[in-house]
Amino acid sequence: MSSTASADSSAQPPAWARDVIWYQIFVERFHNGDPTNDPRPVNFAGSFKVPANWAPTPWTGNWYEPDAWAKAANLNHNDNINLRRYGGDLQGVLDKLDYLQELGVTALYLNPVNDAPSLHKYDARSYHHIDVNFGPDPVGDNLLIARENPADPATWQWTAADRLFLQLVQEVHRRRMRIIVDYSWNHTGVEFWAWQDILKKQQQSAYKDWYDIVRFNDPATPGNEFDYNGWLGLKSLPEIKKVNITTTRKAGHPYEGQLNEGAKQHVEAVTRRWLAPDGKPENGVDGFRLDVADQVPMGFWRDYRPFVKSIKPEAYLVGEVWWEEWPNRLMNPVPYLSGDVFDGVMFYQVYRPARCFFAAVPAPLTGRQLQDSLERQWSRLPAAFPAAQMNVSASHDSPRLLTCFANPGIYKYKATPNDNPAYHTGRPTPDTYQRVRLYLLHQFTSVGAPHIWNGDELGMWGSDDPDCRKPLWWPGMKFAPETRTNYQPGPKTYDAASFNAQHFAYYKQLIRMRKATPVFGSGSIQFLPTAGHTLAYSRGTGPETVVVLFNLEASPQQFRPLTPGSYRNLLDNSSVTVGRDFALPPLSGLVLQKSKG
Repeated sequence: MSSTASADSSAQPPAWARDVIWYQIFVERFHNGDPTNDPRPVNFAGSFKVPANWAPTPWTGNWYEPDAWAKAANLNHNDNINLRRYGGDLQGVLDKLDYLQELGVTALYLNPVNDAPSLHKYDARSYHHIDVNFGPDPVGDNLLIARENPADPATWQWTAADRLFLQLVQEVHRRRMRIIVDYSWNHTGVEFWAWQDILKKQQQSAYKDWYDIVRFNDPATPGNEFDYNGWLGLKSLPEIKKVNITTTRKAGHPYEGQLNEGAKQHVEAVTRRWLAPDGKPENGVDGFRLDVADQVPMGFWRDYRPFVKSIKPEAYLVGEVWWEEWPNRLMNPVPYLSGDVFDGVMFYQVYRPARCFFAAVPAPLTGRQLQDSLERQWSRLPAAFPAAQMNVSASHDSPRLLTCFANPGIYKYKATPNDNPAYHTGRPTPDTYQRVRLYLLHQFTSVGAPHIWNGDELGMWGSDDPDCRKPLWWPGMKFAPETRTNYQPGPKTYDAASFNAQHFAYYKQLIRMRKATPVFGSGSIQFLPTAGHTLAYSRGTGPETVVVLFNLEASPQQFRPLTPGSYRNLLDNSSVTVGRDFALPPLSGLVLQKSKG
C-alpha cells in the first residue's frame, strides 16, 4: 500500500469492524412477526409461474415434504423451494432484537431487503424501497410507489416498509449495535422499473444504455429479436452495462472499467438514501455488503468508496470476493483490500483451510499447514485489514456449518442431494458436533471478526442452497420431523428438527469470552511450535496474553511451549494446572490465560 493511502484514515477499515460479532439475517426465513403482510401471488407472479392454489408454507413443516400445490404441479424440490414463501419480515427482526442482544451479537448483516419478487431479493424491482411484504402495508406501498418517478430522487417517498426499516435501524443503534445491508450493483431483476421501460419502449427508452443489451426488437419482423446478457447467463437477472473496459473481463478476477453513468448516478442516490435518510447519517445504515464484487469494474469501486465515506466516514464496505475457479481456487482479495475499495471481504479464504484441519476430511491439514495457509492470507494484506475481515464459515450461499463438517468432500462441491444423492443432509453425528465446536473456538479466537449465519447457533443443519435457507428453528416452536433421506427414493427415515439448547449455550459462551477479551479483536497472533494435527497460538502480549490450544489427534498430546503454572480457561472460567507432563485430550481445545497473583 502506498504511503499516501497509509496516512489517509479513509483508506483504513473503521475501528469498530474488528470488535464486532456479525450475525447474518435472511429476512424471509428469519421470523414472521406480522402474518397480515404475508406474500400473495400478485407480489411475484410477474417473475414466476405461480401454481394454482398456491399458499404460504407453514413455518414448522417438514422441509422436504412438497407443498400440496407443488405436488399438483409436479414440481421438483428446488422449484418448490423457490416458490415457497414463509412470511419472514422486518417486524420479525424487530421482535428478535432482544434475543440477538442476549446472544451477544453486535452487528447485523441483512441479505437484500430491497423490493423484489423472489425470496432472496437479488432480483431488485426497486433499489430505493424496502420489499413491500417486509412492511405492514403491501397494498398501500405499491400504490405510493406507482405515483413516483423512480428516476427522480426528489419524488421518492417513504413507504410503510421503508419507515419500518428505518425504525429497525434506530432500534439497532439504540442497542449500540451496527447494521449493514446487501446490494447487488451488478444486475437487477426483470421487474426493475428501468428494465420495464426498456421492454416497453425498446430503443426509445431513456434507460436503453443502462443494461448490457445485445440487440433490440425489430418491429418490421414477426419475431422478437430482443436479446441481452444476464448475470451468469440468467435472463431473470439482466446485467447493468459495464463501460470503458480496458482489461480482460473474466469471472473471479478484478478488471478495469466503469458502470454506465446513468445507472451509476442512480446507485449513488440509493446509497445516499440509506446511509443518510433525509440527510441524517446517524439514522442510516452502517455500510453495505456488496454482491458479486468481481463482476463490477474496479473503476466504479474506487469511486464508490470515497462517495460512501464522504457521507459516513465510519461506514463498512464488505465485498463478496469468492471463487476464482470453482471449486478449486478462491480469489485473491488483495486488489480489493488495499485501501481504495473495500474494508473487508467475506473471508471464506480462511475458513476453507480451517475446515481441512478441524473436519474429518480424507487428507486433513497439519497444524503447521493451517498456520501457513492463514499467515499467507493475513500477511499479504495491509496491517489494519486482517482484524477487520468478516470471518464467514457458512452463509445463504453455502452448506450450513454442521452439514459442511458432516460431509468430508471438497468444500461446496456437489454439496446438495441433487448433485450427490449420498450427501448427508440429516442430523450430524456427535463427532461432527465436537469438531464444529472446536472450529468455532478457533473462529472466535482467531484474527478477524466472527460471523454467524442465522440459525447455525440454534443447531440447524442443511446442505447448500436452497437447503441452507430453511425457516429458523426457534425455541418453543414444534417442528414436524424432517426427512433424513431428503427427497431420495426408498423408505423414509426422520430426524427431530428442533432448537439445540446445548449448541446455543456454546455460542453464548464463545461470544461472552470474545467480548470480554480485548486481545481477540486487536491483539497480535503468534503461532507456537506443534506437531501433527495439533495447533497452538497466542494472542496479545504481556500479562494479557492468551494461549489457544487444539488437539485433533486421536490420542492425548503434550504442548511443551507452555510455561508450567496455574491458568484460567477463559471459555468456562475453570482452573487449569499446567505441569511438565501437561497433555490435551483428543478432539479438544483450551483457551488459557495465566492466573494473576
